[in-house]
Amino acid sequence: MSQIESVKEKLRVIRVLRLLKKNYTYEELSRITGLPITVLNRYVRGKVLPSTQRTRELIKILSPYMNLEEEVKRRIIFDKHGLFDNLKILSDNDLMNLIAESIASKYRDKKIDKILTAATDGIPLAIHIGNELGVDVVYAKKKREVGVEKFYEVNYVSSSSGSIMTLYLPHWAIKKGENILIVDDVVRSGETQKALLEMCKQANTTPVGMFFLISVGNVIDRIKEEYKIPVDVMIHL
Repeated sequence: MSQIESVKEKLRVIRVLRLLKKNYTYEELSRITGLPITVLNRYVRGKVLPSTQRTRELIKILSPYMNLEEEVKRRIIFDKHGLFDNLKILSDNDLMNLIAESIASKYRDKKIDKILTAATDGIPLAIHIGNELGVDVVYAKKKREVGVEKFYEVNYVSSSSGSIMTLYLPHWAIKKGENILIVDDVVRSGETQKALLEMCKQANTTPVGMFFLISVGNVIDRIKEEYKIPVDVMIHL
């Protein structure tokens, strides 16, 4: 294991501990890990990193207590109409980092050149995954930006409003021959995500996969069937 990989593994343990600390007391974590509260406190606060040996031990001990899918579900807030808010997911940096690590591990061998998403809520997730893969993140907007001369432009009909919507992406953002990973926080109708796929087609890039934090309904099956592309989803609603 390289020094960088070793440090990443240690930081992952710190993130896991921070996440668990939101559901467990220090006393409970001490019983689980067998470590003094003072030591756990220093880890959680980022004052020190565990040794390589202790990191491996903690990974083995804490793994049964860490379920990313359950952590995501716990943070989804539904209102009386059945609509949901996922801000508690997107704003939790430790959770987002752990999700990004998990997703990035599936795409490290696919030579991802860019991550593509749509403004705005997909951006935090895309940036976390981009950091893990070491690639740039670009995002399509619903308005033309001043100062940009050429755009990829895709029109689609919004099922929620019945009006024609347009996504714009500067020409420089993606280039011919690049491998693109499409990321978004929520997929409902799939209209926005299909528009991103059409942008990839316009630019002669290759969409090698899609990842969504939350999907609603059976839209994922339709995307897979129509575009013949791998799609990963963490939570189905």
